[in-house]
Amino acid sequence: MTTPSDSVEAPGEPVVPPGVPAEQIRGRSPWYLAWLRLRRNRISLAFGALFVLIVLFCLAAPLWADHVAQTGPNENHITDTVQIDGRDVDVVSPDGTPVGPGLHGRYLLGADQNGRDVMVRLMYGGRTSIFIGVAAAAITTVLAVLVGLLCGYYRGWIDATLSRVMDVVWAFPVLLLGIALGTALALGGLKIGAFQIAGDSLWIPIMIIGLVYVPYMARPIRGEILALREKEFVEAAVAQGKGPVRIMVSELLPNVVSTIIVFFTLNIANNMLLESALSFLGAGVRAPNASWGTMIADGYQTIYTAPHLTIVPGLMIVLTVLSLNVFGDGLRDALDPRAMIRLEH
Repeated sequence: MTTPSDSVEAPGEPVVPPGVPAEQIRGRSPWYLAWLRLRRNRISLAFGALFVLIVLFCLAAPLWADHVAQTGPNENHITDTVQIDGRDVDVVSPDGTPVGPGLHGRYLLGADQNGRDVMVRLMYGGRTSIFIGVAAAAITTVLAVLVGLLCGYYRGWIDATLSRVMDVVWAFPVLLLGIALGTALALGGLKIGAFQIAGDSLWIPIMIIGLVYVPYMARPIRGEILALREKEFVEAAVAQGKGPVRIMVSELLPNVVSTIIVFFTLNIANNMLLESALSFLGAGVRAPNASWGTMIADGYQTIYTAPHLTIVPGLMIVLTVLSLNVFGDGLRDALDPRAMIRLEH
């Protein structure tokens, strides 16, 4: 006898999460079942909400800079003073020590050694880091999906050629390859015919990070396409006269969308970590642009006298990457049709 909390399973059908009445899932799409699984994973949703709050915090940078701090992310205030307990205190003392965090005027999180408002730079730096993470993830996703589809569907010499190119990129440690490309392109930028990118442009680290992670996403997609290529629905599409492009776009691609979504989410976190490492080592975001990585690079020299310059951006990186990883893991479980997550009402 089957109770409402038992799983409903039939040969050839996806596993239905336990605890869901049959009338609730009958005729529903796999995406609806994925949403039922995800919304019961409160930890993943909480961390997803944390990431949204961090994004909103960074998007509010112009409002804070204009109406509260009244300064930009790159404006120096070395010779300025701030009121603390009714007396004027130098923003940067004569020995080079900046004012620390506190509720005194504009410098909510203190200043750096150049007299710049840390709170303003933190918000603008977050915009830069998150933008690079998302943009690089988009580049990685597009290239990886293209390579995975071509290799998995055509196989043969196309698969062999593209796979060997991916193996060459795979052979290099990601950080070392990023440092080499970032240092080389930072000197003269990128020039391909009429297409030019300046060496201090944000698109340099975006392109570097987007390229070095392609093999890590292309290989799993290629494996799934190779398996789907042998399924009956692909043979039926070929029998109906559909061409290779139409089969890849309308038949194969929709079946790997869930994998792509999970990889995209987790890839943003990896991209932000790599951007921070490259910027810290001088091969990523270039001055005067601010990012969480450049803030740590600027602050580590005064870590004993002004530890907030490294702790604050480091904490933001940890929270952002952790929120994306936890939410990505929950999203992966939700999109897995074999996941057995109890749904109770």
